[in-house]
Amino acid sequence: MTNLYKSVPVRSYEITPKDTYLSRRDFMKAAGVATGAALLTACAPSASSNSQNITPGPTSNATDELGDKVNTFEDITHYNNYYEFSVDKQEVADLVKDFKTTPWTVEVGGLVNTARTFGIEDLLKLFPQEERIYRLRCVEAWSMVIPWTGFSLASLLKMVEPTSAAKYVRFETVFRPEEMPGQKSPFYPWPYQEGLRLDEAMNELAILATGLYGEPNVVQDGAPIRLVTPWKYGFKSIKSIVKIELVAEQPATMWSNIAPDEYGFYANVNPAVDHPRWSQASERRIGELSRRATLPFNGYGEQVAALYKGMDLKANY
Repeated sequence: MTNLYKSVPVRSYEITPKDTYLSRRDFMKAAGVATGAALLTACAPSASSNSQNITPGPTSNATDELGDKVNTFEDITHYNNYYEFSVDKQEVADLVKDFKTTPWTVEVGGLVNTARTFGIEDLLKLFPQEERIYRLRCVEAWSMVIPWTGFSLASLLKMVEPTSAAKYVRFETVFRPEEMPGQKSPFYPWPYQEGLRLDEAMNELAILATGLYGEPNVVQDGAPIRLVTPWKYGFKSIKSIVKIELVAEQPATMWSNIAPDEYGFYANVNPAVDHPRWSQASERRIGELSRRATLPFNGYGEQVAALYKGMDLKANY
């Protein structure tokens, strides 16, 4: 199997100029990554809340398993799809200053034997943090390579013990229109909701990310906790999660409700299925001028293709 995890013995400030960061901390040491030992990479409420298990972060030469270099911190934090703040990707970073990430809790329940509500500090202590460098492919045909820290969604779900009736996982974003100006728009059914099939959620690639570039996550990238499913288009990777629910039926999701002919429930990256308004056969990596071919499942087919065996991936887009 492709090696998904990387460890590079150089300080994280070497990725971008040192003055880009304040109070920098090293990446937390990966542990038990082969079985998905951890889920949430969160914005810590204080510098000491996840201070154990520290290891160095990646350098500017860090790459994903295909050899693609990570995008710069500036790229990743200043070009963001986050409609809760703005539909303008380059405006989001300027609108997040009033958003509060502490205190923060995540409710995990539904069809489970042990429903629980976790404080973000508890999640950081419960699950060892690991580094994963993942490609992000957005439906608008642009992409990035991002060094996340977090832990596997599967580990959290196992802790609450899904019942045999649970078939899907539903996610919900916080609703705070006083802090998230985009949520005042009447054109979208807030709060943002997303979903996965349970076997997708249990796949080792699916993580809840709380960190970025060796630091706590920033608001425009989904702080304090977000989903990352790198084989799917970016809109599936819901940000600022407050609720995770195990359910029996396929849950409604925001974009499939608004435009079901454009944004399907599965949203697997598929260059053979065009968006109604543009081709998905190629993409532009942010920071590059030329385009590149889009890879099926965003290049993660070895890890996820078996989940969809026998399915028509054009009909189940």
